[in-house]
Amino acid sequence: MEEYIVIMRLDLLTKEAQPSPEQMEGYMKQYHDWVGGIAAQNKFSGGKGLAVEGKVLKFNDMITDGPFVEIKESVAGFIIIKAASLDEAVEMAQKCPILKGEGNSVEVRKIVSVHES
Repeated sequence: MEEYIVIMRLDLLTKEAQPSPEQMEGYMKQYHDWVGGIAAQNKFSGGKGLAVEGKVLKFNDMITDGPFVEIKESVAGFIIIKAASLDEAVEMAQKCPILKGEGNSVEVRKIVSVHES
C-alpha cells in the first residue's frame, strides 16, 4: 500500500457561499461518514482541517495575507489514505461529500519521500 494525500478545496471566503450552521452540521456528518468508511477499511492514515487565516511567502521576502482573496477556491483540509494505486485512491476520493458543492474540488497525489528521517 502507498500513501496518498487527498486535498480538499472549496470557497471559504465568499460570504454567500458559506453554509448555515444547520447545513454545516449535515455536511460534517457526511464528511465523517465518508472518512469513517475509509477508516473501516484500515486505509485512513490521518488528516486535518485548515484555518482560513494564514500568510503566503513568496520570492524576495514578500509576505501577503492568505489564502488569496482574488481566488474563491481555498484549501480547506486534507486526509492521507492508503491505496494500492492512484486509481484506487481516486475511487475513494470520488465519494468525498465536498464534491457535491459547485466549484469545489479534490486533488489526489501520491506521497513520495524526499526527506530521510
